Amino acid sequence: MSSSEAIGFRWLRTGDDAFAAMLAAISAARSFLKLEMYIFSSGRLGQSFRDELVRAARRGVRVQALVDAFGSITLTDSFWEPLRKAGGDMRWFNPIALKRFNIRNHRKLLVCDEESAIIGGFNIAPEWQGDGITRGWRDLGLQVTGPLAQELSASFDDMFARADFKHKRFIRLRRRPVRQNTSEPAGQLLLSGPGRGRSPIKLALRRDLVHARTVQIVAAYFLPPLRLRRALMHVARRGGRVQLILPGKSDVPLMQLAARSLFQRLLRAGVEIYEYEPQILHTKLVVVDGVAYAGSSNLDTRSLNINYELLVRLTAEQTVTEARDIFADHLSRSRQVHRMLWRKSRTLWNKFKERWAYFFFARLDPYVARWQLKAMR
Repeated sequence: MSSSEAIGFRWLRTGDDAFAAMLAAISAARSFLKLEMYIFSSGRLGQSFRDELVRAARRGVRVQALVDAFGSITLTDSFWEPLRKAGGDMRWFNPIALKRFNIRNHRKLLVCDEESAIIGGFNIAPEWQGDGITRGWRDLGLQVTGPLAQELSASFDDMFARADFKHKRFIRLRRRPVRQNTSEPAGQLLLSGPGRGRSPIKLALRRDLVHARTVQIVAAYFLPPLRLRRALMHVARRGGRVQLILPGKSDVPLMQLAARSLFQRLLRAGVEIYEYEPQILHTKLVVVDGVAYAGSSNLDTRSLNINYELLVRLTAEQTVTEARDIFADHLSRSRQVHRMLWRKSRTLWNKFKERWAYFFFARLDPYVARWQLKAMR
């Protein structure tokens, strides 16, 4: 067992690794199971998870499942009947309604017995099965044991309680959730979502970037707010090294266009940009000097300002070293974007599409979310 495992963290580097760890944890649970997912597919993989949850409920484990109604819009409610009949409790987060459809729960979390938890970018869908190199989307998860799992469990309870979105007074008064566990110094839980106040995720990232010398980021969707973008460019301009790995293949081509609208300015500032080539990239990983971040949040406007998200800020030396190894593996399978070649390759049509995509994600999407939040108060 590595030292990172001893203090409670283990990286799950592939979809196959993550699903095996999750199913094993469900099978071993004795008291509580809490599953929170953005996309849950009804295929063979989804059925295996549901059936394992049913077996847990039948042996007396308290099972709770929370699935985002929009992210899993193709999943029927009847899919969960076996779990309900076994005594489990399943809820849809923010059932589809025109006046609030834009507010989503993008978190991915499994908590077992409040002793261990698994977070990351993996949804329960066949796209994530594989190694992210020869088959399946490339993603990353983290298994957590110890006090931080209790913090994650409490955050699930909070989301489960507000799933139906009927508590208008709560929405009106709430501030962005912030949890900082003091019992596990190697890991800090950062929760973010729509509402009043500043995003804890953005604040933590900007704080770590102030004096950063080395920044390594893998992002499935990259469209950071202006202040965070400037912080990254400032690191490069003062002599630090900033490396971004972004998708060469994306499941959201419009978001890829929006991210590419930023390339010229980033490259001019000295930021290195690479595009991951083997498969669709869905990894969320940030390494800043001796700190690593992992969880569900992308570095885009939606994740940082609109969605409910979670990240864990990690400082254990071995865990961060392993995060750098994971980044290096992604980098070895990526193609660098060179500044001069990129500039010469841009046509007016390219630029028009990229600027329109940027407007959609950075301006229109947040405007609709703010309008819906205001209408709910």
